[in-house]
Amino acid sequence: MTAAERAALIQRYAEGPSLLEGALARVPKTALQWRPARGKWSVHEVIVHCADSEANSHMRIRYLLAEPQPLIVGYDQDRWAAVMNYHAHPLDLALATIRAVRANTVPLLKRLTEADWAKTGRHTEHPTYGVALWMATYAEHLEIHTAQIERNLKAWKKRKGE
Repeated sequence: MTAAERAALIQRYAEGPSLLEGALARVPKTALQWRPARGKWSVHEVIVHCADSEANSHMRIRYLLAEPQPLIVGYDQDRWAAVMNYHAHPLDLALATIRAVRANTVPLLKRLTEADWAKTGRHTEHPTYGVALWMATYAEHLEIHTAQIERNLKAWKKRKGE
């Protein structure tokens, strides 16, 4: 990955919260907890998932950078949503978590060295996992969920005949 490609990924990472918040702002309150299908997440659940995922990602990059041969542990995101009753979690706190975690990580990413970008660890769900893969994954993470929110809203409006 070139320095320019890294910078572009860091920029996407930094802009992620604004994209997510923009999509959320277009969702009526009555549509927040609506699920488009059985087993699919509501917009509310998507936002709370993003907060949990971002909190995990915050530590993952730090383990990759600071620990020798770190073990990154995966988790069952659907189980977390169910067990932690995401609908009961305040959206404003989830959004604050997302913003804070990203804001706190961007300066770290901007000062990584070539040696840092090459660091790797182990992951319970991936055969190889390193800083570059982490960056690619999380640069697009909130973009993916922004699109999911937009799909949910479109399906909700279609269902309502709007």
